[in-house]
Amino acid sequence: MPVTRDDVLAAADRIRGRVHRTPTLSSHTLSRTLGELVWLKAELFQKTGSFKARGVLNKLASLSAQEKEHGVIGISAGNHAQALAWGAAAEGIDCLVVMYASASAAKVAATRAYGAAVDLEAADAVEAFARLDEHIRETGRTLVHPFDDPLVIAGQGTVALELLEDAREVETILVPTGGGGLVAGIAAAAPDRRVVAVEPERSTAVHDALVAGRSVPVTPDSIADGLSAPFAGKTALAVLQAHGVESILVTENEIEEAFRFLYLRAKLACEPAGAVAAAAVLAGRAGAGPVGVVVSGGNVGAETASAILARR
Repeated sequence: MPVTRDDVLAAADRIRGRVHRTPTLSSHTLSRTLGELVWLKAELFQKTGSFKARGVLNKLASLSAQEKEHGVIGISAGNHAQALAWGAAAEGIDCLVVMYASASAAKVAATRAYGAAVDLEAADAVEAFARLDEHIRETGRTLVHPFDDPLVIAGQGTVALELLEDAREVETILVPTGGGGLVAGIAAAAPDRRVVAVEPERSTAVHDALVAGRSVPVTPDSIADGLSAPFAGKTALAVLQAHGVESILVTENEIEEAFRFLYLRAKLACEPAGAVAAAAVLAGRAGAGPVGVVVSGGNVGAETASAILARR
């Protein structure tokens, strides 16, 4: 097994005191909708605005002095970029992040503000991964992968440890999913719970990989840009397969409806990607039993948020 519960527990010890212990909030309205108790794990209140800081810190803690001297590199639509820039700055490590032309301007600006250099030459995620490989060959930087590194995955799994400490009754954990790092970490951390990867119908890297039995390329095109991975991570997929993780798809309209619900009723100013798991509950596809819903991030541009809210 590439990532185990022991790895997640070790990550929790390693990053304790360096990240926020985010709140777990009950939701009367979602509980009434589902007919079961529902809790919201509010990772939008995490440092840099998403769960990504957890995995970044766990990975950076493993680097040798020589690796730190050569610097780090990452690739991201935005949340991992911000977390890596912030974490590298805290460690005094030079950081380069490959993003792409369609990335949120707000996320690009935040990444630069944390001190990282940003490469925006790629037109899309596929080109961005090609540029990433080129930079690694030329610079010798250490890759901090956004979703397919065992240490990153273990760090992300600490979300589940906190959720289950706060809400032991939870039987199912619904997880917004892009390349699979967060949901794999949660599956490793909670092997005795039902874990479900929730994805947009227009961004199906993990869903397609679970169907095919291997990672396959996809072309993401969802308002939930934080989930726009062009493929599922091989390490992440192995964890998901070993734990029998399920997949649920939600529509763009369902994501927007969940975004409005979380903003207006739960008072959580999340990003569209962060609303995807709640969308599965509101759409009646969460299944039975008490549910934990991961609200994975809150990095959304004002224009995007206002446009979704205006479409009520």
